[in-house]
Amino acid sequence: MRHSYEFRVEPSNAGQRLDEFLASRLGSLSRMRIANLIGAGACVVNGANGRGGYRIAEGDAIEISFEEGSLTSMFPERIPMTIVHEDDHLIVVVKPAGLLVHPTSSVKSGTLANALAYHLNRFKFEDQTSPVDHRSSIFDPRPAIRPGLVHRLDRATSGLMVVAKTASALMILSRHFRKRLVEKRYLALVHGRPDHESGTIIAPIGRDPDRRPHWRVMENGKHSETRFKVVEKFNAATVLELEPISGRTNQLRIHCAHIGHPIVGDEPEPGEFATPNSQPATRLCLHAWKLAFHHPAGGEWREFVTDVPEDFAEVVERFRSVS
Repeated sequence: MRHSYEFRVEPSNAGQRLDEFLASRLGSLSRMRIANLIGAGACVVNGANGRGGYRIAEGDAIEISFEEGSLTSMFPERIPMTIVHEDDHLIVVVKPAGLLVHPTSSVKSGTLANALAYHLNRFKFEDQTSPVDHRSSIFDPRPAIRPGLVHRLDRATSGLMVVAKTASALMILSRHFRKRLVEKRYLALVHGRPDHESGTIIAPIGRDPDRRPHWRVMENGKHSETRFKVVEKFNAATVLELEPISGRTNQLRIHCAHIGHPIVGDEPEPGEFATPNSQPATRLCLHAWKLAFHHPAGGEWREFVTDVPEDFAEVVERFRSVS
């Protein structure tokens, strides 16, 4: 299916770059794809081929057309989300376990990013009849909002995430995350009973391309640090609160396993650790329950919390009931 759009530049958009203008109007296309389309001559400005760096002027007539197959993977999809907070600058959501944050080379849909692309631009789709796939949306003159992914959670991990709705919020929040001005707390159900009620795990993490899992504790890895505190103990398991001081890939899972207390549902070998009634865990028992940061607009400190999901709580109750 071929898509064709025509725009007339309003005074408020005069002076904007052509590629930036199109990116704000066509939320289904990445900036890279828009640049490629312009370079291929798919965009015409006032009857002539456009250039990405062209500064548009009031009254300019812009036309662009492309095949549906040229859409990027982050097309909007109506996927239910648990929203904790939303304002003009950001949205805080609870990602369920098993949901990818963003599309990959092999998974092109059904991710949190697809859900956000729909929710943040639902004014473009709410009058349409298609229940799921909105890649061929009716043009709406209001600029599209592209979800700004500030941080990530593993696919198997559930919990709170903040997503920027503006370029300014994305820049500020990303800087705060890099400078560790953000407070993150996780709850984890781990096998066994740690010797100490609290402590710090310091073990360098690196990537070994020749072994699986690739990310592991390595002597030449990057400094990685996790604080832990016991919340509740059972005969064969413990609920820990974890605070990642650094932000390495799979850090919490790797560090817990490193001290001999792997997270339930993340056993190195199937059946290596017993669970009550020999029932396997239905999920990785790791949940980002608290997230706090300075709001990118006003600077005020905001804290958000969420309960552990039912499937996590059910596994905890299994261990509690035999203690």
